Amino acid sequence: MSPSRFTRCLARHLSTATALAGLCAATGAIAAPDAADRVYRGGTVITLDEAVPRATAVAISGDRIVAVGSDAMVGAHIGSDTVVTDLGGNTVVPGFIDSHSHLVFQGMTLARFVDLNAPPIGDVRSIDQLVKRLRARAADTPQGEWVIGFGYDDTLVAEHRHPTREDLDRVSTEHPVWVNHVSGHMGVGNSLALTAGGLNADSPDPEGGVIHRDPDTGEPTGLLEESAAMGPVLMKAFASIGPEDLLAAVDAAVTDYLSKGVTTAQDGAASAETLEGLAYARSQGLLRTRVVAYPTIDVTLKQLEGEYQWPFEDDGFLKLGATKLFSDGSIQGYTGYLTHPYHVPRDTAKPDYRGYPQTARDKLAEQVMAVHRSGGQIAVHGNGDAAIDDILHAFERAQAAAPREDARPVLIHAQMAREDQLDKMAELGVIPSMFNMHTYYWGDRHRDIFIGPERAARISPARSAERRGIPFTFHADTPVVPMEPLRMLWSGVTRQTSGGEVLGPEQRVSAERALRALTIDVARQYFDEDDKGSIAVGKLADLVVLDGNPLTVAPDDILAIGVVQTLVGGEVAYQRD
Repeated sequence: MSPSRFTRCLARHLSTATALAGLCAATGAIAAPDAADRVYRGGTVITLDEAVPRATAVAISGDRIVAVGSDAMVGAHIGSDTVVTDLGGNTVVPGFIDSHSHLVFQGMTLARFVDLNAPPIGDVRSIDQLVKRLRARAADTPQGEWVIGFGYDDTLVAEHRHPTREDLDRVSTEHPVWVNHVSGHMGVGNSLALTAGGLNADSPDPEGGVIHRDPDTGEPTGLLEESAAMGPVLMKAFASIGPEDLLAAVDAAVTDYLSKGVTTAQDGAASAETLEGLAYARSQGLLRTRVVAYPTIDVTLKQLEGEYQWPFEDDGFLKLGATKLFSDGSIQGYTGYLTHPYHVPRDTAKPDYRGYPQTARDKLAEQVMAVHRSGGQIAVHGNGDAAIDDILHAFERAQAAAPREDARPVLIHAQMAREDQLDKMAELGVIPSMFNMHTYYWGDRHRDIFIGPERAARISPARSAERRGIPFTFHADTPVVPMEPLRMLWSGVTRQTSGGEVLGPEQRVSAERALRALTIDVARQYFDEDDKGSIAVGKLADLVVLDGNPLTVAPDDILAIGVVQTLVGGEVAYQRD
């Protein structure tokens, strides 16, 4: 390197020696590097780092990246004990960072719950099939213990309805039975489950929830909407889950996420019990992927009032994230809160039905204000555009009362965000985390049933956000749908529905922009961009080896790409056989 070129390199990166090493390494200027623990070479390295956007090799020492560049340059870091991996043309990308899911709940679906998903996720096509599958589990369950299922979809079973308590009484009259809707925002219990929750004809509808009732007798049909109504039953159902169940669930979920290349996961609505369970799992060495836990608002308020103490401190593997709040529910469950009525009314007697807020506007604003004033980050669930109006009102009010330069509030799902709402997000620095696989799993039904063609074409409006420079992220909300980062990437690029149609082609983004929404921009959502999300010298060695390049293959071939290896902190956490 010429003196003038070296001077330019030094001036550009004087503030961080590690960045200097990364840039100068790309040009061959390495001064006696120490031997690395691991070197990967002979492939394509998509760094998402502007200084060295593309490379063929990367070197790792300890849990950090020490060199990125050409095979020859990184080869200077190979010593006698260095583990050298020939990528054989494979592609290395930053580890996928989960911007919103429910790690422990996913573990329970894998380790304990009965799978009731319909195609394309599962194979339950009728309520009779659902009953048969639950009955098989009940036969292997001691009398009196709960039988729990997850994932049924009323729009995809032959009967086109929710199961009832009578349907579930066919499963068992000796076991409480509970089944969660695929949205996670409603479920159905049998007679024993409803009794366990203390629900009967005299039980009033709670604020932010609905108890469905027989029109003649007033007795609950078994269907309960939102946590306010489900809570009494779920508390009983989950009371039997012990420490060993929790550890098995965490282990199952972590194994699943790592096999998909996820190096940082999220538990997106963590109760005090969940936080303590995650701390316990960490102490037992089960968090082989990093986890960001979003405590629920009730837990944070207790902590602010001195009634609760966080059970862990950030150790690089378990981190406390934003406080999770809810504004509305689920559009596919008809509990999302819209400004205009649903396309096909759930009840023909109520054609103007628009859903409802799970948390009233003023109460939501008060909760957001309390967390914002404390200096905490906020993440609010909002699907319908009326709910998004309430959320943005709360964010704006809090920022006006207690201005903060870089609060990074998160709007989880942001599904029906309008153009004017995106303008407001850009103004307030809001990060929309989009459940973009709705285009695949529910896109046809959003178009034909829930919100109609015009509004459906705008769900997860990624391109509109990109035009405004908003750093959006993508998520799967697992266990609502499987954790599949490459399908999220594909969905962002194609917006193809499960029926083979394209939903809102004008909202498609490039493969590289979609990859950013799964990596570096999620790191920013977590205030972790200095440590994660791109492949650069000094950052954590959280990497994924893929057997294809998602930026160069045809869009339809992205789904054929597989995860070969996942590294967390420089250690191989998953290896494909």
